[in-house]
Amino acid sequence: MKTKRLTLTAIFLAIIILFSFTPLGFINLGFIKATLVHIPVIIGGIVLGPRIGAFLGLSFGLLSMTINTMTPSALSFAFSPFIPVIGTNNGSLWAIVIALIPRILTGVVPYFVYKWLNSTNKLPDRLSLFISGIAASMVNTLLVMNLIYLLFQDAYSQLKGVAIGAGLYKAVLSVIFINGVPEALVAGIVVSAITGVLLKIYQKGGQHL
Repeated sequence: MKTKRLTLTAIFLAIIILFSFTPLGFINLGFIKATLVHIPVIIGGIVLGPRIGAFLGLSFGLLSMTINTMTPSALSFAFSPFIPVIGTNNGSLWAIVIALIPRILTGVVPYFVYKWLNSTNKLPDRLSLFISGIAASMVNTLLVMNLIYLLFQDAYSQLKGVAIGAGLYKAVLSVIFINGVPEALVAGIVVSAITGVLLKIYQKGGQHL
């Protein structure tokens, strides 16, 4: 079991790295490019348990911080403490919170959602996996966007050209619905298609650790 767990963890980590640094980590839906980077974190969390899921999520967050530091975009100040916040000359340590906490929870939440849904014995397994994938993806999106709004309100207001208040939060909601919802649906579909098979293979040798 230890060998199998380490092997699967290494495979999931390799996929996260590959998705993070190549176009393979995105799927073109026409109106947006949905990210796939969080999907191996979700699947790993369900199959290998919350501790490995947290590790994979942490890896995802650290890679995000690295990429935003090396190739910064307009919003990189919210994910890297080394990128100056708009309107200042300094980065913020709050960026570490945004880069890491939502991603760690992305690997932890799906395990408990799936476990709870399974305990009810009322849903087909694939539907439970689909819901777990959606829940984990939305946890990531909701936490990231709301933390940006709470911690970098002034900078985000300048970036969007919208006054602080209801208008600015509407901009946050638009990102959640336009980007977050399609990404969650993609995550749900992929997780439900793949995870059931991996669970059967993994659980032949034991239970979640």
